[in-house]
Amino acid sequence: MMKDELLNALECAKAQIRASRSSAELKEVRVKFLGKKGVITQALRSLGQVPPDERPAMGRLANDIRESIESLVESRENEIKKAETEARLKREAVDITLPGAVPEVGRKHLITRTFEEIERVFSNMGYQLAEGPEIETDWYNFVALNMPKDHPARDMQASFYVTEDILLRTHTSPVQIRTMQRMAPNLPIRIIAPGRVYRRDDDATHSPMFHQVEGLVVDRGITFGDLKGALLAFAREFFGEETEIRLRPSYFPFTEPSAEVDISCTMCRGCGCRVCKGTGWLEILGSGMVHPEVLRHGGYDPEEVSGFAFGMGVERIAMLKYGVDDLRLFFQNDKRFLEQF
Repeated sequence: MMKDELLNALECAKAQIRASRSSAELKEVRVKFLGKKGVITQALRSLGQVPPDERPAMGRLANDIRESIESLVESRENEIKKAETEARLKREAVDITLPGAVPEVGRKHLITRTFEEIERVFSNMGYQLAEGPEIETDWYNFVALNMPKDHPARDMQASFYVTEDILLRTHTSPVQIRTMQRMAPNLPIRIIAPGRVYRRDDDATHSPMFHQVEGLVVDRGITFGDLKGALLAFAREFFGEETEIRLRPSYFPFTEPSAEVDISCTMCRGCGCRVCKGTGWLEILGSGMVHPEVLRHGGYDPEEVSGFAFGMGVERIAMLKYGVDDLRLFFQNDKRFLEQF
């Protein structure tokens, strides 16, 4: 009889549900009894073979048994999940007394920090930030800076040319010309121009790509004494109040007169050591009074105005301040080096 079959199916389902040890086994039991081809589903479909007067009672019994099996499956599923969670926690036991994992905190690259420090010092002195393109014309990069096509000083700046008249800028000095042309005839001009530059160099103290900061001041009555005063103020603010500077005669096509600028050694304070090779001095930048031809190209009359300019390599400044002995360390992304600063 159908009633006996249904009651037997319920007992079998109870036994198999209790015996299930995993969610997968329990799923098989559910399908066996409640699936589309399951025992209870087939019984409900065969109600048509039951005498009409017994059908309502058989239908209610089949539905009650179906609900009982569903309830038992759900209850057993909760027990299995709880047991599986407890077992996983035992396998992955966490000692809450251990210190937590501290995430690594990023920091600014040493070159970026040096850039920002240089900009801060000159901003406090009244200089404004100016920028220009890294891909330049030969005219802005050389000719306007008093270096025509046949000038021997071009050989010192081994250049990356894109075409005969287009190149990757070898210094940030073109920004001086662009700024003067934009501002002429207004005065004063007081800018610094930081940025990337490119030359065909690659060794412990040179890189094909490096960073420079140019400075330019143009006004009436600017003197070489103003240049020295500005650079001394920068050196003492950046390297320390005890820092001294000295200017040595030099040559740059875009300044006249020109000078190399040294600071008293940051390691020995001028007494002489291995870093300064016993001289007590370290070279940091080049400078000079803006050449009259450069002023003319910028749109100013050298009979009416004068100015000074200077340029420094950011990597060299960082090497001196932080004691780095190989420029290539800045670009190798070795965390052992970067984490020291």
